[in-house]
Amino acid sequence: MPPIKMKNAAKPARRSTEDGEAASKPRPQTRIQREKQDIILDAALGVFSVHGFRGATIDQIADAAGMSKPNLLYYFPRKEEIHKQLITKMLATWLAPLREMDETGDPIPEIRSYIRRKLEMARDFPRESRLFANEMLQGAPRIYDILAGELRELVDDKADVLLRWMDEGKISRADPYHLIFSIWATTQHYADFDVQVRAVLGKDRGGDGRFEDAARFLETLFMTGLSPKKA
Repeated sequence: MPPIKMKNAAKPARRSTEDGEAASKPRPQTRIQREKQDIILDAALGVFSVHGFRGATIDQIADAAGMSKPNLLYYFPRKEEIHKQLITKMLATWLAPLREMDETGDPIPEIRSYIRRKLEMARDFPRESRLFANEMLQGAPRIYDILAGELRELVDDKADVLLRWMDEGKISRADPYHLIFSIWATTQHYADFDVQVRAVLGKDRGGDGRFEDAARFLETLFMTGLSPKKA
């Protein structure tokens, strides 16, 4: 008797590299998981901006996030992973205003707008600014490659733009690198040394209006120095 053919017999599953790739892909995060991570990152930003990377602990971050240490470690097994996410996001935000300086624009308004954007960052992202300052004070061990790579390339590019504007007589001649450094120093001061600024200005001038006052002063300072001198 010939063997009976099974019409609906299940075929043996084929193992393929595609199956292996699919199995290795991480599952997309749920809304609750994303919210928990955001809570942890926000709490960690406050802790790192005050204590720096070395001084901050997982216990401090968990306490600030209002969750248990084991719960936090489920999302971020190591302190380094939390700090890396924060510093990477911060650098993208920090570099954005310089990237937006338009080489085809009018130099004086472009530089004035850059100063304004940097002060707005000092006002709106003071913890991020202090996080960056703490990293610099420790020698930037976690982001030095970015500083010497991506940041340097961006500054080189904008320095060339400033030099071209100077050659065209649109702004006064100055060292373009130290011009950029000076804008960084004067604008970030209002975030990194905010307590000092408010203490010195007092209640009458130390409110939110201090940023507008600073903007007007720095615009006058830099624009006066950069405006082309008449023959």
